Amino acid sequence: MTKYLYFTSIIFLFSKTVQSQELSIIHTTEVYKTVDTIGLTIDIFMPENSKAPRNAIVFFHGGGWVYGHASEFHGACKRYAEKGFVTFSVEYRLSINQDGSYPHPDITPYECVLDTRSAVRWVKRNAKRFNINPDKIAVGGQSVGGQLTLMTALADSINELSDDLTIDPTPNLMLLYSSTVNTIEAWCDRIFGEQDPRIWDISPYHNVRSGMPPAIAFHGLDDNIVKFWTVRLFESRTKLYGNEFETVTYEGRGHYLGEGNEKYSRLFDEEIMERTDAFLRKHGFMK
Repeated sequence: MTKYLYFTSIIFLFSKTVQSQELSIIHTTEVYKTVDTIGLTIDIFMPENSKAPRNAIVFFHGGGWVYGHASEFHGACKRYAEKGFVTFSVEYRLSINQDGSYPHPDITPYECVLDTRSAVRWVKRNAKRFNINPDKIAVGGQSVGGQLTLMTALADSINELSDDLTIDPTPNLMLLYSSTVNTIEAWCDRIFGEQDPRIWDISPYHNVRSGMPPAIAFHGLDDNIVKFWTVRLFESRTKLYGNEFETVTYEGRGHYLGEGNEKYSRLFDEEIMERTDAFLRKHGFMK
């Protein structure tokens, strides 16, 4: 009898796992913000018939504030939606002209920060509509998407006037992949054009404070775009303020941690996703 109950329990657990992996996902796109006449969109991935409150993850793509597309995170969005999350991938303004030249005279990394803070506010404002637990919203990004993630928590003075400023865009958890953590560098300065003092306002390293959400950072030791020493320096600084910051490093890997992985647009691979899962479980985002 004991053996029967044991195997029945195992079968039940396996059945529940299979069901969770086969959730039907609904993908929609909405405008979260309009700048002049341009509507900025957000992709939403929801488990079908999502009635119970669910946790959420909002993703920001990389591309040096000039390139990139929200679709780069669709693979990760689908993966986590299949695990029961409501997930989002955000379009934000890029500093590129219609002819492909850059920088755009009116769009700098500062505007990118404005947009991503607006996007998290939009998600929080619509939490009830999407059946989201407002206390379980993680934000993540790759490369400058990581910088934008950090600034949702650190850029208190950078806000779109059209936003509902009663909504705090600070997430509950941060997921960083090859993340930019210091914007005082040549490429960012070039995108700003003439030296702009706002470059300091959007630099995570220069705005660290206590009370930041827990964060995990994945980084390749051979990253030639975002040097690992900048991440180690950021880690030391943020821990001095008492913040939780976990770093996972990879020997022999560059800026694109999942080079060759088509499912995740070479941003990462399944092993990195599983390490992300463990971090989410640690903080009560997954069972």
